[in-house]
Amino acid sequence: MTTWIFSKRASEMETSAIREILKVTEQPEVISFAGGLPAPELFPVEGIRRACQDVLAQYGPKSLQYSLSLGIREIRQFLAQRLRKRGIDATEENILISGGSQQGLDIIGKAFLDSGTVILCEKPTYLGAIQAFSAYRPVYVTVEMDEEGMIVDQVEEKIKKYHPRFIYTVPTFQNPTGRTLSYRRRIQLVELAKKYSIPIVDDNPYSELRYSGEEMPSIKAIAGDWVIQLGTFSKIVSPGLRIGWIAASLEIMPVLEKMKQALDLHTNTFSQYVIWEYCKEGRLEKHIEKLKDAYRLRRDVMLEAMEKYMPEEVFWTKPEGGLFLWVHLPEGTNSTELLKFAIKSKVAYVPGNGFFPNPGGENTLRMNFSNACEEKIREGVKRLAEVFKAHIERPVSLKV
Repeated sequence: MTTWIFSKRASEMETSAIREILKVTEQPEVISFAGGLPAPELFPVEGIRRACQDVLAQYGPKSLQYSLSLGIREIRQFLAQRLRKRGIDATEENILISGGSQQGLDIIGKAFLDSGTVILCEKPTYLGAIQAFSAYRPVYVTVEMDEEGMIVDQVEEKIKKYHPRFIYTVPTFQNPTGRTLSYRRRIQLVELAKKYSIPIVDDNPYSELRYSGEEMPSIKAIAGDWVIQLGTFSKIVSPGLRIGWIAASLEIMPVLEKMKQALDLHTNTFSQYVIWEYCKEGRLEKHIEKLKDAYRLRRDVMLEAMEKYMPEEVFWTKPEGGLFLWVHLPEGTNSTELLKFAIKSKVAYVPGNGFFPNPGGENTLRMNFSNACEEKIREGVKRLAEVFKAHIERPVSLKV
């Protein structure tokens, strides 16, 4: 057998815990709260079909050709216009189209990180960001969270001590906790970033999926060029088309463009045209309202079921938007071990420890409410509650 010698980077990278769990949840009888999956029955299939036909009719070979590394002009102009409506000073030259926002994270990692450089982030933080950034072997310094999001009072001391290359945050309906950084803390974080000349990476895939509470200005709207913002159509149109974007200052766009060129030359030209053709003339806004109505109901159903069925030792977040609840089990309970029992009961979630770049979070887990219908949400929560009632008081090392 051939002995393959891989890079240290490849040897150290771990497989995504979510992707591994999704292999199990493909079984139709399993009720899955695991992936951050949008509801497939809400995908605008007919609208996308018409958009594909219109793109081929109007643009023909151009839509099938190589295109600019920054992205086609039409979609960048469209995005810049949407950002301006949200208080962000942007033109098409401030936009780079990526293969989903996950590729945007990798581009930022390539541009900013060296081995041993420090990232300051929330505790917990987005698992996909950990996976993308870890390829460049950084050091993670984490900041605790409460119901107002990142506890920014801890940030200045850590900046002084560790000198991070950037601050990474998912400030609105955070993945995994569903929490939102308060307006007061957003201002405070921006002031610190400016004081110490540290950029903020604002990962912003969920902000348009608000179901209750008051709208909040994005960190980029507050701080402008101090912030690199990531966005995506995955949660508001379709993840399969793999179209996201980076909004950043003109000063750093040439560097980001070089990183993008090295990855794949450019994002899928046809998908860009399809997204633009579908979204223009107000169709996107109408679709987002439809998603919000559906996901609001599913969130409410999950919260009601959690209140009804979960044992009193368990507590969870109550998000105003996004796709997730964050669940705390009693100290000493191991959610990874409990997942074995949950899967035997035909229900799945994501153990929380994967969202901690440093050790921790063994007694936490993430639950998604967007991908299951109301009936399955109720049944899935009921099954999960029975698993917890049966096992949460047992020792950490559990055997099936």
